[in-house]
Amino acid sequence: MNVFLVVLLVLAGVALLLMEMFLLPGFGIAGVSGFGCLLAAIVVAYVWIGRMAGYITLAACLVLSALAIWGFLRSPALEKMALDSKIDSHVEMAHNKLNKEDKENQNKSQNSKEE
Repeated sequence: MNVFLVVLLVLAGVALLLMEMFLLPGFGIAGVSGFGCLLAAIVVAYVWIGRMAGYITLAACLVLSALAIWGFLRSPALEKMALDSKIDSHVEMAHNKLNKEDKENQNKSQNSKEE
């Protein structure tokens, strides 16, 4: 039963961390809960199962978290969630616009003087 609890806490912690990083903005409830689950799994393994199980759980938490993040970054699911639109408009600066209007006004005034 203790091993099942540790495995469940590790999987829940990794899943919550992935949700926090890729689905939910900010550092909020899911991130804190994910770290809490991973910490609880390590503590339960050390206290209830033994020191060697605690070391194994600590290593498993680090490796599984890194692999889950790396795997999710490489998966096509991230590309489906990411915004992939091109913005082809541009912003004209105010001083450029004023200079352009001044030149147009000068051209109009020169054209009216010539006539």
